[in-house]
Amino acid sequence: MLFLSCVLFFLLLGSSREQESEEPNSYTECTDGYEWDRERQHCRDINECQTIPDACKGELKCINHYGGYLCLPPSASVISDSHTDHGTSDFQPPVDHGLDQRPNPCPSGYQLDPHGQGTCVDFDECENERHDCLPSQECVNMLGSYHCKCPDGYRKIGNECVDIDECRYRYCQHRCVNYPGSFACQCEPGFQLAANNRSCVDVNECNMGTPCQQRCYNTYGTFLCRCNQGYELSHDGYTCTDIDECSYSSYLCQYQCVNEPGRFSCSCPEGYQLLGTRLCQDINECELGTHSCSEQQTCVNFHGGHQCVEKNRCQEPFIQVSENRCICPGTNPLCHDEPGSVVYRYMSITSDRSVPSEIFQIQATSVYPGAYNTFQIRSGNEEGEFFIRQINNLTAMLVLARPVIGPKEYVLDLEMLTSNSLLSYRSSSVLRLTVFVGAHSF
Repeated sequence: MLFLSCVLFFLLLGSSREQESEEPNSYTECTDGYEWDRERQHCRDINECQTIPDACKGELKCINHYGGYLCLPPSASVISDSHTDHGTSDFQPPVDHGLDQRPNPCPSGYQLDPHGQGTCVDFDECENERHDCLPSQECVNMLGSYHCKCPDGYRKIGNECVDIDECRYRYCQHRCVNYPGSFACQCEPGFQLAANNRSCVDVNECNMGTPCQQRCYNTYGTFLCRCNQGYELSHDGYTCTDIDECSYSSYLCQYQCVNEPGRFSCSCPEGYQLLGTRLCQDINECELGTHSCSEQQTCVNFHGGHQCVEKNRCQEPFIQVSENRCICPGTNPLCHDEPGSVVYRYMSITSDRSVPSEIFQIQATSVYPGAYNTFQIRSGNEEGEFFIRQINNLTAMLVLARPVIGPKEYVLDLEMLTSNSLLSYRSSSVLRLTVFVGAHSF
């Protein structure tokens, strides 16, 4: 704020003139500060700033005014009415009749009320551009004066307003960007400005439509994409691709692994059903009643399927004595070279069974004193896949000698020869064993 000191010096200058006795009416008296203009025949203002050497002392400047002059600071100015011309004025004060009729001007920084109230009102130097503020400064009007100040974000260095680099004071949590007269805070990726516009808070990208294809986990400043079970994250870090579990191991399923989106399943061949999640179990069509055998047939189950066989398989000269046993009577001449009896049995084994493997036990059903029994494979073993291991006089084991691959069917006649050397007795009986070999190892 400029302080305006007004020193008003009214110089009382003697304006009287010696009156010549012979010309008493050749001039008119003027008030102090005015002189008679003989040409115009009226009183005119005296410019004391021109007529008085060093009218104002120090750094004060001289401003002429009606009937006197003003000594004001260099920045001060006087608003005169439109008819005033410093140095010359056509103002004609009235003839002095003993009263002081000089005008009473407003102090510096004020002007007469433009509404004609005759009072002094503040003069807005800023609005009327009657100030000496620099372009970088702001003019602030004050009562009777004005003030030059720097805008917000600037500070005064000398006579200039210089931008304040707020970023030097670390106003921001992450990044600060200085602007002329201001600054702005910025956050690192994954953060956003808090309500105070200075600190940074984590952004929950998972709630803002992240590119994660399946699952999103928010972390401090970023996020992570994860996949559901059965999927793996791609190299782009966003998308998920199915894991082909079947390609990792051949032991996931007993028979066949089927890859599915996000998972896998095991399947079994025809004639089998899934046991649990990976094992295959034979379907016993005979027990479930899902076979198509007639009443004259018997359902025989084996690994992966079943077969319908006739209940009466006896052929001449044999006659049926039970469901699975035929005899050839000794009274029939055709039975001379035939075994005395044939018993029908059925069994099933899997493919690739380890060898040697005992698969069937033969047991004599009748014992004769002094009789000696021997066991042999009478027919059906042309390739030598089986052999007989006799355990004792009454028992023998059928042994699988070589691995067999199904599906395949063997019909073996296992013969038991009975002899008695004292009685010269010799007979035989046959166990006709049908061996079904499944197509799989389970």
